[in-house]
Amino acid sequence: MNHDVPLSAPPRRAGGIVLLGLAVLGLAGALFVLRRPLMMSAPACMAGRWHGCFDTFNGVVLMTLVMLPPAVLVAWLLARARRAAGVAAAWPMSLAEVGMVHGTVPFVWMILMPGAGAGVVPGRVSLVPLRDLITMGPLGIVGNLLVFASLGFFAPMRFAALASVPRVLALGAGCSVLVETAQYVLRLDRVSSVDDVLVNAAGAALAALASRRWWRTDRSPAPVATAGPPRRAVPAGRDRSTPA
Repeated sequence: MNHDVPLSAPPRRAGGIVLLGLAVLGLAGALFVLRRPLMMSAPACMAGRWHGCFDTFNGVVLMTLVMLPPAVLVAWLLARARRAAGVAAAWPMSLAEVGMVHGTVPFVWMILMPGAGAGVVPGRVSLVPLRDLITMGPLGIVGNLLVFASLGFFAPMRFAALASVPRVLALGAGCSVLVETAQYVLRLDRVSSVDDVLVNAAGAALAALASRRWWRTDRSPAPVATAGPPRRAVPAGRDRSTPA
């Protein structure tokens, strides 16, 4: 037996399976904890009624979970089409595209839900950093961290130009500024806070760090130098700029 042969590294597929298993366990745990609030909106959602389903947080979360299998199907179809076209990394690209949309749109929808005084109460702005963190509470902070977490997690996997924590941080901050501006302009009876922007951007950056091993990088081959005519050796002591 040759002991000098190095052991092969474990396949990356094993890490993906472990990550998928942890994601499934986490989803199952969240469903167990939230089963009662979600079931309160189930009758309205199953009946297709807007009121009681799409205008409530519980209803939006329930429909997000219900649409998870179709989202996986869309990702599989995109990956299959890309493989047929000979595109490399077809599955990660397709999963990242679907994940960005499926994991971000529901949170943006909930943020833009109008309050009781929408259209009547003027827009409110809070520009003092860290002042609203106390009133958010743990649940509010976690929710704000998750708003653009999917975008931060999947964007570097899809776009090599975003494979950088500062760029993902800027992307999360920019998207959050747009959402907060929409709250103010549309007079949704919500407070447009700078702390929301800070926490949203931090959530995107932390999620990007979690997916760092799968970031997309440019793998364009280095240019190969063409073989030219052999160069004549220059004797020592002769100036190379002087013709022989």
